[in-house]
Amino acid sequence: MRRTGRKLLEFDRRLGARFVAGADEAGRGSLAGPLVVAGVLLDYACLRDHRVRPLAYLNDSKQCSEDRREELFRAVLGCADCVIVRVIPPTEIDRNGLHRSNLAALRAALHELAPPAEACLVDGFRLGPSAPEHQAVVDGDEKSAAIAAASIVAKVTRDRYMRRADALYPAFGFSSHVGYITPRHSAAVRERGPSEIHRRSFQALCYQ
Repeated sequence: MRRTGRKLLEFDRRLGARFVAGADEAGRGSLAGPLVVAGVLLDYACLRDHRVRPLAYLNDSKQCSEDRREELFRAVLGCADCVIVRVIPPTEIDRNGLHRSNLAALRAALHELAPPAEACLVDGFRLGPSAPEHQAVVDGDEKSAAIAAASIVAKVTRDRYMRRADALYPAFGFSSHVGYITPRHSAAVRERGPSEIHRRSFQALCYQ
């Protein structure tokens, strides 16, 4: 597999900041389960030589195999100066709306990172004036190491949650699709109705 981490790390280093924060989420398009937002703070004064090697294959979580994501998850926890994870349950998403919930969690994650980042990067979204000063990077999880690291943390955390949920709701097959829409998932919802962790505000044909 191509070593993508160096390119992503160079993107962040070009910002000229010591502390670079990245924020991203997993589960925006899911029919069931939480939205998980992660913030990761990298200290580029320390990320050198042996400390940076575990991030050699760092990439957007969607571009990595499950095994690679787990490996990178451990690498990020070992290399990052600070990691924040926020889990937004389906009830909160239904009450406040997906996009509003996502922006609020991204803002909160960046605020909680310490020491304060000199540069904050977010995948795709401007977060509004109440967020720390930040830059929205289109396809940021494919460009920035800090955003890609947050993408990995959010995705692995959410997938682990959904695989545990499979034991509570075995009829829905969460261990295979982790809450996203598949023919099997839709058929199960039509037959049994939604579970407690399904998002009722999601506009899905299987709810009709």
